[in-house]
Amino acid sequence: MTEHDWASVADPARRVGRRVEFHAAIGSTNDRARAALASADADADGLVVVADLQTAGRGRRGRAWESPSGANLMASVALRPRLAARDAGLLGIVAALAVRDAAASMLPDDALRVKWPNDVVTEDGRKAAGLLVETAIRGQELAEAVIGMGINVNWPAAEMPAELQGRATSLCDLAGGPIDRVELLRRLLDALAAELQGLERGASPVERLARVSALDGRQIVVDIGDGRVEGIAAGVSADGQLILAGAAGATTIAVGEVVSVRDAERVGAGS
Repeated sequence: MTEHDWASVADPARRVGRRVEFHAAIGSTNDRARAALASADADADGLVVVADLQTAGRGRRGRAWESPSGANLMASVALRPRLAARDAGLLGIVAALAVRDAAASMLPDDALRVKWPNDVVTEDGRKAAGLLVETAIRGQELAEAVIGMGINVNWPAAEMPAELQGRATSLCDLAGGPIDRVELLRRLLDALAAELQGLERGASPVERLARVSALDGRQIVVDIGDGRVEGIAAGVSADGQLILAGAAGATTIAVGEVVSVRDAERVGAGS
């Protein structure tokens, strides 16, 4: 893909992706998007930074994001959202829904789900995409946000490192052939623009997340940093927190990582 190919996705009329900036190689697309927001650039809001190769890409909790050059879609969106600080969790959810919807539209069947907070996975839990949302809060407002998205596109699972095989997949594996990364980005930005507009107008993504959740009704273990909690996933709250039903009742989790998912055991007659 050439710089012109990626630039063709830009749409001045669209809130997200009015400009698309391409790099053959860059340290981190998230870092570049954050720098744009910190500059005096009045057009930074909605800037999309795309790279064929990241030399310092990262995922949640500072993990390295590994990807071969030119195979996947790595993009970050710089935003100045018109949202309250309490909606930061919902921003991650709408971004994950946009990635899921765009990726699913390139596949022969609706085989993708969202795993809270914002991974996109297959029905059997293999990861196809991950997001890293970094925010800046001023007072009660969500002043800035960078939405980093990494989608495994044309990277067959058979070519992934051994530690990823069995836990990850790619769109080309699911589709049975190569995927046009530029067209995927176009669909993704259209979906994200619509999601952001809805969220800024007060529309909740919670009900739509429930329809494509990889967790609801399943027994899960969540790493919350200083320990782990276990229970049955019972959806998300109005502000995007995970609801976990356990022996002591329902609890909500604002920040965490789901490290285990299995079907809940049935208890009672006929189990």
